[in-house]
Amino acid sequence: MTDPSLIARKVALLVEHVARLRRRRPEEVESLRADVDRLDAIALSVLVVVQEAVDIAFHIASDEGWGIAATYREGFETLARHGVISAELAGRLAGSVRLRNRIAHGYGSVDVDTLWAELPTGIEAFESFAVAVSAFVQQSR
Repeated sequence: MTDPSLIARKVALLVEHVARLRRRRPEEVESLRADVDRLDAIALSVLVVVQEAVDIAFHIASDEGWGIAATYREGFETLARHGVISAELAGRLAGSVRLRNRIAHGYGSVDVDTLWAELPTGIEAFESFAVAVSAFVQQSR
């Protein structure tokens, strides 16, 4: 059975960093391009949000006996197969893993224009994820 206190702590950290992303995203992309410190802060929060979501997915899948995912994408897909999140949301979350990997492993530079443009959609996806996994844990009690 999934440990509700562990998931609650991870969801709280995810939600906090999503709020930071929302606050830090400037109105204009030029402001982000000109402020490397803000860009770094956003990149760090993206890393934390994605990693916490992946950790949550892996914990739930493992604790529920659904197997161990081999990739981050599979972690989200496992939750979708078991009705924790929708398949559409799993796909959106899996797409964020590419950005996380670019930031974490330095696979070239992060495209500031793309990051700025996609941040609102990503924020919404992770907010939806937090709501869905919290509901799942509540139902599982």
